[in-house]
Amino acid sequence: MKRFLRENGLSLVLFGLFLFTFLFGQISTGFRQYNEDQAEHGGEQVEMGEYLQTGHFLESTMENWESEFLQMFLYILLTAYLYQKGSSESRKLDEENPQDRDPGKSKDNPDAPWPVRKGGLVLKLYENSLALAFLLLFLFAFCLHGVGGQREYNEEQLQHGQTTVSVLGYMSTSRFWFESFQNWQSEFLAIWFMVVLSIWLRQRRSPESKPVDSPHSETGT
Repeated sequence: MKRFLRENGLSLVLFGLFLFTFLFGQISTGFRQYNEDQAEHGGEQVEMGEYLQTGHFLESTMENWESEFLQMFLYILLTAYLYQKGSSESRKLDEENPQDRDPGKSKDNPDAPWPVRKGGLVLKLYENSLALAFLLLFLFAFCLHGVGGQREYNEEQLQHGQTTVSVLGYMSTSRFWFESFQNWQSEFLAIWFMVVLSIWLRQRRSPESKPVDSPHSETGT
């Protein structure tokens, strides 16, 4: 068990923070806020299980997830082709990068992943599987943002005696795109700071940083 925890500590702590701290905090505070809003407008109070099925919860969750997945999808693609001198987040400028190796030359390596040994279309998909996974996650969250937003929007419309809209109708509103853009811009600002600050600043022991004694012009980790 001790070895397992050491070998998987990073993923376990990150997922634990997500699930037991931040998601739980969002659910509990969102549940209270939703019922407070319902009381203000003469609506019915809901139980926790019912709240998790509301547009309020689904929309607020998915509009954040979509921005994270979009950020990672584009960041993976951009760092595959673009450089930033001095940044630990960039590939090296004038040296061979291990990520550029031709995987076709390792097809006979018994330790290589199965798609590498298989070759062909399977390998081509595997070469781009990380970016594709984040693209699919983004599209999934983007669509659920539309579904949850439509529920929340229609609930508000009914409270004010207005007409309801379809999911596509809601996704064409300025409200939907405002919710998306306000999250997207913050994600790309944060990753821009990461790329630029890593040129001059350091964090000892972190693989996201260059070694502390590295010159500012050194690119990559």
